[in-house]
Amino acid sequence: MLNGLEVTKAAIDDFKEIQEYMLLAREENAEKTYAKLKKKYLSLKAILNVAGVNLNELDEIKE
Repeated sequence: MLNGLEVTKAAIDDFKEIQEYMLLAREENAEKTYAKLKKKYLSLKAILNVAGVNLNELDEIKE
């Protein structure tokens, strides 16, 4: 069973990974892929905000 800190770390790791894929999709002009990734990105961003994580330095996309 995961504790709050482990859940937050997993969400941060997922957030970073999604951003990497979004940047690649943007470079490749893959609009559909980018849009799908953006949905996941926004969900993770909301979860991290509720968890009190400061995203100023983590958020490379800034959307």
